[in-house]
Amino acid sequence: MKSKALLGLLADGQFHSGESLASSLGISRTAIWKQIRRASEEGVRIETIRGKGYRLLSDMDLLEAERITQGLTPGCRSRVELTVLDEVDSTNAEIVRRRTRSDSGRIPVCIADCQTAGRGRRGRPWQSPQGQNLYLSLGLTFRGSFAMLDGLSLVLGVAVAEALEQQGVAGVGLKWPNDIFLGGSKLAGILVELQGELEEGVVQVVAGIGLNVHMKEATGVDQSWSSLDIAMPERRWSRSELAASLVNSVLDSVDEFASQGFVGFRSRWQSRDIFSGKALVASQGGLAGNGYGIDDTGNYLIDDGKELVRVRAGEISLRVRP
Repeated sequence: MKSKALLGLLADGQFHSGESLASSLGISRTAIWKQIRRASEEGVRIETIRGKGYRLLSDMDLLEAERITQGLTPGCRSRVELTVLDEVDSTNAEIVRRRTRSDSGRIPVCIADCQTAGRGRRGRPWQSPQGQNLYLSLGLTFRGSFAMLDGLSLVLGVAVAEALEQQGVAGVGLKWPNDIFLGGSKLAGILVELQGELEEGVVQVVAGIGLNVHMKEATGVDQSWSSLDIAMPERRWSRSELAASLVNSVLDSVDEFASQGFVGFRSRWQSRDIFSGKALVASQGGLAGNGYGIDDTGNYLIDDGKELVRVRAGEISLRVRP
């Protein structure tokens, strides 16, 4: 959104003259008019009254790098290299690109207002409309083998759930292996991708989080979904505030995971398990049974009536039996 700075000035909902806006932004009044028109074409409602100027009618929630940075704890702030973009193909892909160009040693974090090629698990498209949701990725580094990454997506699920609960969201559920649910509908998803090959015991991954914040309509989505605005319409949500909370929670959880492994997260994940005790069926292999939680490495356990069967996240998907 090229008119982001202009919309920031209009965000107070008051009238602003073209002259004052031009002066604040250091551009001409004609350029202001062009940005107003472009924003209107993108769906932003702006009232224009001769002699009074322009007033924003849409409820805007702009991503602000400074506000996100201020919301980070001092420990996280010193470790993070934050990038906030208006548009990107995928925040996960952007992290990969930035890692190849930077050797700062800091944790790259990319947040975008919209994605043109957002992806979910198994390459499924992720709805990424402009100005509606939160699309956030982090470049994480672990020392050890690939095996230590068992359960990482579950750790991130716990981190997202705990961040939302700190923001006053009650009843957050986790769907194995990488979805966050609220009120029986999907609220957020996690995508963890390995980056490069294992070298000298160092594993690099990109962890992407998509959180529905303001979205109230979506086409082509084949499952029940929700957003924070739908679930808690009385609350005024700030994507910048949510982003800072997520980064704080994720980095704290990742530090704990790197030093102590998955064991400390098992009970925290299981207390939010939406599959627990429900009749489940696997996407392939004919496996069916009741949900029994997770083991010490994050595999899901299904009681098929004879034994507990372990299911790995990369193998098959689970769903509630109709």
